[in-house]
Amino acid sequence: MPGSSLMGTYSHNIDAKGRMNFPTKLRESLGDSFIITRGLDGCLFVYSREEWAVMEEKISSMPLSKGKNVQRFFFSNAAEIEADKQGRILIPAHLREYAGLEKDVMVIGAVNRAEIWDKDRWNKLNDSFSEDMLTEAMDELGF
Repeated sequence: MPGSSLMGTYSHNIDAKGRMNFPTKLRESLGDSFIITRGLDGCLFVYSREEWAVMEEKISSMPLSKGKNVQRFFFSNAAEIEADKQGRILIPAHLREYAGLEKDVMVIGAVNRAEIWDKDRWNKLNDSFSEDMLTEAMDELGF
């Protein structure tokens, strides 16, 4: 159902045309069509239409002097995506290039969005996490 928390890590391949199977559980949470755009740290962000509307609202409420670059980064590169009958999605070339997606990709659930990563980038990011860094972040949240 749209709006559910997105969780999990899934390994997939992307073909030369930019098509990949998108995890069923994430498609069920995101809905029939969803938005893919450039993300932070060299990945792609994937939002349900509802979460995209929340993001639009938050970013458009920023003063233009502060929000213009954020608007440009996310909105000028966004694409609406629908899975085909086999559950495959087509990622536009400019987004594949941005995220370095060529063959092995990881799709992860990140609470209110999914992320699509080049597998090597994802592994390097995970290797950079330290227990101390995570403990400090959890302390800030009161855990």
